[in-house]
Amino acid sequence: MIGTNRRKLLVASAVLVTGALTLSAIPAQAFSVRNEVGVTSNSIKLGITLPMTGAASPGYNKIPGAMKAYFDYVNANGGVNGRKITLVVKDDAYTPTASVQATNELILQDKVFAMVGALGTANNKAVAALVNPGRRGIPDLFVNTGFSGFADKKAYPTTFSLFPSYIMEAKIMSMYIKENFPGKKLGLLYQADDFGRDALAGFKTGGVTFDVTVPYAPLSQATPTTPPTWITKLQAGGAEVVVLFGVSSATAAALGAAYAMKYHPQWILGSVGGDATAIKLAGVPAPLFTGVQTASFLPAPADTTDEYVKLFQTINTKYNPGATFDNNILAGMNTAFVTVQAIAAAGKNLTRKGLITAIETKGSTFASAGLTPMAPTATSHAGYNGYWFGTYDGTATLKPNGGVYTVYTTDSGAGAVAKSTYKRPAMPVNGLPTN
Repeated sequence: MIGTNRRKLLVASAVLVTGALTLSAIPAQAFSVRNEVGVTSNSIKLGITLPMTGAASPGYNKIPGAMKAYFDYVNANGGVNGRKITLVVKDDAYTPTASVQATNELILQDKVFAMVGALGTANNKAVAALVNPGRRGIPDLFVNTGFSGFADKKAYPTTFSLFPSYIMEAKIMSMYIKENFPGKKLGLLYQADDFGRDALAGFKTGGVTFDVTVPYAPLSQATPTTPPTWITKLQAGGAEVVVLFGVSSATAAALGAAYAMKYHPQWILGSVGGDATAIKLAGVPAPLFTGVQTASFLPAPADTTDEYVKLFQTINTKYNPGATFDNNILAGMNTAFVTVQAIAAAGKNLTRKGLITAIETKGSTFASAGLTPMAPTATSHAGYNGYWFGTYDGTATLKPNGGVYTVYTTDSGAGAVAKSTYKRPAMPVNGLPTN
């Protein structure tokens, strides 16, 4: 019995040695303990939620097509470190419950590597609370909202902002109003959620007091009787300059109701609700834009002297045919561009953790179409930090005031508003970021 056991032990040892020799002959890169979710040797899968249908969909439903167009352009040029990007799109109709369900589907069923460009403050907050990508280590890249809280790494550890915060925007707008409209009666129409509350905080810090304020519930702009009540209140308060902090569908409803009621204040649109194409799609004719002002952190979409606008227009024509180039397409392509740069910076051994680290350590150096720098660090996930102001002409074309981009920057706290001296880095060759 002892001899038999010894022979079995010797045979087992020989098998182990042979196996070890076989494994040692396999190249190291061919053996992996685990594959990262959503990543293969030749592909990367990303996911996005946003309103493709519903009251808030005009304009925003063009963003996925723009992002896909840029990803297709990158894929046609070899991808990122040999990997081609696919984008899975889910419609949430701008409702938080649908966002939660759609994000769960993207993570559990579609098995995406990361989320990117998810739209809406309330939607992203609901996803953070109920899906919790932070706890699961899933990158939540460049959310399509300026809510200041998303820059807080402790609260949202894997979420990254891209847009300047609404607090920043309101602070900068406060300076602009005080310089350009002194003594005028001021009105504020705003979406009554974290979006609008951030704006209120920024205006308070900026030292602007409104003579009349009109909050509105998200999506209430779709009820035909609601917008006229906004205008009635603004008229009754004698507002000569009206700031609108809402989505484009609310802007369209307000402009349409104001025209019908013969109310013609100076409109100043927040960046979220200032997209002309989306507003025109909702039925507002181009001539009504004459003199309407808005803020932006990207170049004007009609500015073909800008190298990013020029490239993105070319890509849009080839890979997104039939889609009119506008601010939503510009923003979508820029989000895709920054995403590609982040993936490239994470290197060939792409992991979720590595992607997050790459943005934290290199994100402030990323090239992009933005006219202010990005500001992510190991302790803050902030995005851009400034705006310029422009005015629409009778063809609904936005042009910078004075013919040049005068950009102002600030923070989400008590910091001052200052004229920017930022010099945007040159665009990577052919608009294809490397690490």
